[in-house]
Amino acid sequence: MYLSMYNGLLWLSSPFIKRHLNKRLEDGKEDASRFEERFGEPSRMRPAGNLVWIHAASVGEAMAVLPLIKVILARNKNSSVLLTTGSTTSGSLMTERLPTGAFHQYIPIDTKASVSRFLNYWQPQLAIWMESEIWPNLIHQTSQRNIPMMMLNARITEKSFHMWRKTGGLIKNLIQSFGYVHAQSELAAERLKYLGALNVEARGNLKFCSPPLPYQTEAFRTMNEAIKDRTVWLASSTHKGEEALAAATHLALKQQIKTLLTIIVPRHPNRGDEIMEKLQTAGYNVARRSLGEDITLDTDIYLADTIGELGLFYRLADVVFIGGSLVPKGGQNLLEAARLDCAIMHGPNMSNFTEIVEDLRQNDAIVQVNDGSELVKVTYRLLSEIKYRSELAANASEVVKKGESLLLHLVRKIEERLAGKK
Repeated sequence: MYLSMYNGLLWLSSPFIKRHLNKRLEDGKEDASRFEERFGEPSRMRPAGNLVWIHAASVGEAMAVLPLIKVILARNKNSSVLLTTGSTTSGSLMTERLPTGAFHQYIPIDTKASVSRFLNYWQPQLAIWMESEIWPNLIHQTSQRNIPMMMLNARITEKSFHMWRKTGGLIKNLIQSFGYVHAQSELAAERLKYLGALNVEARGNLKFCSPPLPYQTEAFRTMNEAIKDRTVWLASSTHKGEEALAAATHLALKQQIKTLLTIIVPRHPNRGDEIMEKLQTAGYNVARRSLGEDITLDTDIYLADTIGELGLFYRLADVVFIGGSLVPKGGQNLLEAARLDCAIMHGPNMSNFTEIVEDLRQNDAIVQVNDGSELVKVTYRLLSEIKYRSELAANASEVVKKGESLLLHLVRKIEERLAGKK
């Protein structure tokens, strides 16, 4: 009944859905060259042999699944991997980073016709959902075709949990389509079981398995030479309001740490002009990476307003503040810094990474700062106390290493289903 109502609403909304997608296309939020994929039309030939279909909603989930894809392909020579995502950013990134034997398509919109075209063409031998994005027609039609289904790295926020529990039979029927569910945490596992999930395990976060961020060795050599006489800390993936807090921290500590250099990497590099103007107006000596400006002994703040260089800056700075957390944005990924031996600080707003924060916190691997005043105090301590800084970084590194055993466990579960085992 619920599925019929859902499809009825989709049918009534079809003119608005088409209009919305066309507007996204006009705004550059859809890939014009591959727009038909959103309606289930393929843009390439299906490879021969077994096809493992993995759906990852966004960039974070897609990046987290890359190590899993590589191991699947290495151990199963007659298999290929189809990865679907929804955003153009994730599509471009995955086209560049997927290994040989894997390829990307955009996920079709969740209408009966689009989903049917998609499944009729690709005919996967196994379907894997990353995290807990629920698309009723995709799940229902996949299950109806007796395609084995798995949900990996499942998470469910409190808001989503309360929403889905109100749908009763719909969520139960959908979630029981998954023959195996791996949850990020015990809390996620309990919520999924309550909603009807069967065969649930909680074995940690697959995002711990991702490889370190890449970097260019020549850029590292040049930057390392430029900052060799400086005491460096990094404000990473900052949002509006946090650059001012980082700058205020620099000002507060500059008298005590004469060689201090603050590096700011904004979450959205297109804010570079705005950030630069505010910092210079406030009297800071700023060098800007996107303009190729050099760091001098007088530079207070290095504004790294470029894309894809976090791997470089995490290797240059021992002390890191993770942005999006002193403003209500839900935080940014801490694991990228944890993999590169950083001592990590974050603010109180980390709702997008609750389970990860809890894992790191329980292992004394991160420090929370609740405001600008605490950011000053903790930054000073981390920069001044080598033992404390080293212990924090080492603890974070140990937490992310635990992902290796999880990766092999999940690959075995995948192989069992490819072999026709339950």
